[in-house]
Amino acid sequence: MTENNQEYPLLIAQTGPLEGQRWKIKAPLTLGRDRDCDIVIPLRQVSRRHSLITPDPLNGATIEDLGSKNGTFLNGALVHEPQPLVDGDEIQISLAQHFIYLSSDATMPLDSLPLEMQKRRLRVDTGARRVWVLDMELDPPLSASQFNLLQALYAQTGVVIPRGEVITAVWSQAAEGVTEQALDALVRRLRDRLAEIDPDWEYIVTVRGHGLRLDNPPLIKP
Repeated sequence: MTENNQEYPLLIAQTGPLEGQRWKIKAPLTLGRDRDCDIVIPLRQVSRRHSLITPDPLNGATIEDLGSKNGTFLNGALVHEPQPLVDGDEIQISLAQHFIYLSSDATMPLDSLPLEMQKRRLRVDTGARRVWVLDMELDPPLSASQFNLLQALYAQTGVVIPRGEVITAVWSQAAEGVTEQALDALVRRLRDRLAEIDPDWEYIVTVRGHGLRLDNPPLIKP
């Protein structure tokens, strides 16, 4: 495979001054405030050389903190030593600039999606962690928790899923300490993201006393 056709992991900036920008991880990327960094984050709370992301032939990429003052966080946990990155990981630089990491298969073209996915008002590519609403891709991508919530509902479209099952699907082993209020807040954030493209449709329906369901009708009815 030539370099021009090579697929690389992606780093996509979410909330913060770099929101919407993206970088292919072809070589080590330094993140920091210094203008010589590969990714310059112009914030005082970011160290001059804050973090390093390195491509890894086996794991895709790893991230390490470079002795920063305010820390590097991976999925909310402080990074003390180099950590492998997996698809959908959330990276926070000094809690000021947020990124999401996507593995190389996130470059899958739209026309390669299964036909059934192409017919729906909302489409989710679970492998690449990409979401389309009315044929427009959500950009920047959803956070890991937002995507986990949408994926859980999408897998059983139209079915009411008990709130406890939703919490487990989103937070996995950490679900025991998650409150109903935390789930409600996450649902609101996901609704807001979907409404950025389609404010006229309520995709996530709350069925009081039972749970949540996804209302995702076909774009074109037979």
